[in-house]
Amino acid sequence: MIAYVAEILLGLMALSAFMLIRVRDLFALVILLSVFSGLLATMFAVLGAVDVAFTEAVVGTAVSTVFLMALIRWIDPYELTRHSWRRRVSAWLPALALGGLLLYGVDALPAFGDPSAPSMVHVSPVYVAGSLRDMATPNVVTAVLADYRGFDTLIETAVVLTAALACLLILGRRDDEAS
Repeated sequence: MIAYVAEILLGLMALSAFMLIRVRDLFALVILLSVFSGLLATMFAVLGAVDVAFTEAVVGTAVSTVFLMALIRWIDPYELTRHSWRRRVSAWLPALALGGLLLYGVDALPAFGDPSAPSMVHVSPVYVAGSLRDMATPNVVTAVLADYRGFDTLIETAVVLTAALACLLILGRRDDEAS
């Protein structure tokens, strides 16, 4: 059942990604990015990564959409230009090459849910067994995110804060230019 739902979500994500490529309206682009992020958050939840799903829903779907909507009011869509086909092809080629390389690398990953995967054999048992003893945190997810990976979580939070401040600076700069 989970695989069936994941396949449907993957299909919807592919459809929204294709629509993102084809859309020319900035408002529709922001909405499609939000839809893609919501589908990605749902996919994470279906796959059992609820903490990652929550972060994607908050940051990717909600906060990013609000910032992009705030920024879009300062952009004149009629001033945007479409680049020549040569420039577009020169951008597509590396993107397709990177996508192909990433898809090729998927073969090296262990099967989903494989109990003999390195993360299940070496990493997870240590976190599950030691979270209460080492960190005095009864919730394993909280122990991993806040205690074991505390600096990583702090840096991720700093990145989100930096992006928010950059958006606010851009908005403030546009207000100054308009006056």
